Amino acid sequence: MRTFYTVFLLVFLSIFSSYAQDLALVREGDRFGYINTSGEYVIEPRFERAKSFSDGLAAAEEADQWGYIDATGAWAIKPRYKKVKHFNSGVALVNQDDQWQYIDRSGKVLDVPAADKYYDFEEGVAPYKKMEMVGLLGPDGKVILEPTYRSIKKFRNGHAKVQSGEQWGMINAKGEVVIPVEYEEVGNTYSSNGVYAKKGGAFGIIQKGTFSPIEGADKVWNFHTGSDLTYARKAKKVGFVNSKGEWVIQPTFDKARSFANGLAPVAKGKLWGYIDGKGQMVVDYQYKDAEVFADNGLAPVKEKRWGFIDKTGNLVIPMEYDITAGLAFLKGAEQKGFKNGLARVKSKKGWGYLNEKGELLANKWFKNAEPFVSMK
Repeated sequence: MRTFYTVFLLVFLSIFSSYAQDLALVREGDRFGYINTSGEYVIEPRFERAKSFSDGLAAAEEADQWGYIDATGAWAIKPRYKKVKHFNSGVALVNQDDQWQYIDRSGKVLDVPAADKYYDFEEGVAPYKKMEMVGLLGPDGKVILEPTYRSIKKFRNGHAKVQSGEQWGMINAKGEVVIPVEYEEVGNTYSSNGVYAKKGGAFGIIQKGTFSPIEGADKVWNFHTGSDLTYARKAKKVGFVNSKGEWVIQPTFDKARSFANGLAPVAKGKLWGYIDGKGQMVVDYQYKDAEVFADNGLAPVKEKRWGFIDKTGNLVIPMEYDITAGLAFLKGAEQKGFKNGLARVKSKKGWGYLNEKGELLANKWFKNAEPFVSMK
């Protein structure tokens, strides 16, 4: 009996661990498989085509038909579709017999209202279009919002910008209006620090229902997670503003990116450096390009190629790599730099992953390598 329970426990732990870890899609030779953050194959490369995991399932192709595998590599939904999209909120769009339809994780077709066009689920909702107007569906296939708007954009942070006529606003995932549809332009990312907008020809920040114009601004960018400042442009120069639309760092830069981990990349002329929240230079202008700092305090910087510096400007990982997105199957695949202790890079030998010391994961390069996806 003890032997039985021991075997059962080992099998259970093996299955559980495959679901609990992060997995990345890689291609070795002409086949796709999936590795964990130790660089070990969890699913051996056996697929001619495959996609990254999403919502616990990954699309894979066998004999010119697409299906979905689970984190052990077993078929959760056997291949029978011509085309497939990723799972989100327990639902995916699939194409069979030249018809698009929603299925759940068991492969059951959802009963949804007739529509002219269906869209992928994101954050628990999916737009659907009927008679040139767009509404929202829930993951049970029921209508959350009747077709009301001319356009509903992608949901981010539980909110989406919507268009009625020529005006823009924002709704939440319940279809409730969060920002009235009365603006000429609205940012596409919701943040508690504010959403940029344009009204009466003036750019400003909407925060807690109040629109605050930014003096002289002719362009504004979205707030970055973890920062109470965003960047804006005035007279061809870029600076930083707060939730009240006030210039906190005057527009003196030619280009800028978001604050992250206390620093922001800024450019003058063709060179980039980093400033702190008071606008003081921390890392002088010296790079041809620079990205934001990750949570681990490392940021990608470029001369001829990309490397990584710490927050004092010390070069930690040599400038020997490219960091552009590869197949970019999923939202977030465009992320550059470190995430959860690994950075996805490209060398002349292929794609791979570096740790914070610049060591190559499993000492191995792949023909393709996608970002790691959490299986939790």
